[in-house]
Amino acid sequence: MQLYNTETGRKEPFEPGELPVRMYVCGMTPKNEPHVGHARLFVVNDTVRRYLEYRGFPVTYVQNFTDIDDKIIAAGLREGIPAADAAQRYTAAYFRDMERLNVRPADTYTYVTRYIPQIIAFVQALIDSGHAYVLDGDVYFSVPSYPDYGRLSGRNDEAMQAGARIEPDERKRDPRDFALWKSAKPDEPWWESPWGKGRPGWHIECSTMAMDTLGEQVDIHGGGTDLIFPHHENEIAQSESLTGKRPFVRYWVHTGMLTLPSGEKMAHSGRFVTVSSVLTSGVPGPALRMYLLGQHYRSPLTFSEEQIAASVVRWRRWADTDATLTRLITWAEDQLGADAPAAEPGERERALGEQARAARAAFVAAMDDELNTSPALAAIDELVHRANDYAHGLGDTPPTSTTLAALREAQRVLRELSDVLGIALVDTADATALPAATRAAIEALVAQREVARGARNWTEADRIRRELDETYHVVIKDTPQGATWTVRD
Repeated sequence: MQLYNTETGRKEPFEPGELPVRMYVCGMTPKNEPHVGHARLFVVNDTVRRYLEYRGFPVTYVQNFTDIDDKIIAAGLREGIPAADAAQRYTAAYFRDMERLNVRPADTYTYVTRYIPQIIAFVQALIDSGHAYVLDGDVYFSVPSYPDYGRLSGRNDEAMQAGARIEPDERKRDPRDFALWKSAKPDEPWWESPWGKGRPGWHIECSTMAMDTLGEQVDIHGGGTDLIFPHHENEIAQSESLTGKRPFVRYWVHTGMLTLPSGEKMAHSGRFVTVSSVLTSGVPGPALRMYLLGQHYRSPLTFSEEQIAASVVRWRRWADTDATLTRLITWAEDQLGADAPAAEPGERERALGEQARAARAAFVAAMDDELNTSPALAAIDELVHRANDYAHGLGDTPPTSTTLAALREAQRVLRELSDVLGIALVDTADATALPAATRAAIEALVAQREVARGARNWTEADRIRRELDETYHVVIKDTPQGATWTVRD
């Protein structure tokens, strides 16, 4: 298994320091509703975690919330509520949206406001070791004290000087020095510290929380490419300066930005599309997740309603195939019994079994090659295509035990691989799903039509078909194994 490491600029064999794999992901600053760019980051890292576990690596996954920040303070002022209430509101929105996208909860969530004592101790240790200094209640990290600064981003001094404008302060010893602690401004949240009232700088927060939960060295650190400099660069500098251990992170895994068609990065500071607005427009959560995994995670992804719509069609094909396999397995079990003895497979059954194994092999090869989800999705597409061909070719022949075995194997592999990608084959959280009473009414009419067809009462069968179409927009398809139905989009 190969992972691309931003720090070395190349793919490397994945070799964790110890098990479980220690994985830290920079989470949201909860200052507004999660947008689709956030969703890409968290879906990608959830998929990294799932695939590691699939390949036999247990994972401890930690994700933070930066729940105090200039922008959260601004959000509270914008909405006329305390900054802490704004942070809680949008943290809740994160959990709501990620559940719809089947992003598994982290093993541990860390919150900056619960780590103030540890952050203060970290900063004090950097001061004591000569890596930081105090200026009138502010504390800055001394970049010249860490000779390897710039190792992650590969920026030269000129580029880093330009980046230093992010934190302008003429008092700093070096323009590149960055804040570890900020003295309190009027009407802002603050905490007591040895340097006076204030709050943490952004970069020190993640180093403190990562090392407190995972130890002094981390196997995988995830985040967006926009965090490479200065955030992750600064994390390395302060962490390795404190511990003396290198590397702080074995594999830096950075997800490409989601951009708007104009080329502008989707961000709360500019234009953005919320996850909830996409999901409430009728896009199933699994289909949106499929769209977010449709391109290699390191590549930029342009937000496209057309591509999302294509992913809906693609996902429904997977979901419909799984439903077809379930129906045919039930049909075969009803005919043969669930414990039918095995028999020599026929040519079509052998071909389907070979395709299932080939799909798994192609999937693993793609994911082993730096988590390349695009060909991994294509491997599942091919299995779906072959399974449908097999199902359509059954005709009116009675099932055999080899038929049942082939159907089960195809469904087992389809579910196994889609689960690794976190793409559910049923959207249980879909707000547009049929109410139970409506579904029951449709099923009852379908059953009545089957009775009419069995009695060769074609007039009644046609009447029921029209009723299903006009009342519920249901399309009936008759197969040798019974009728199936779908609701028109």
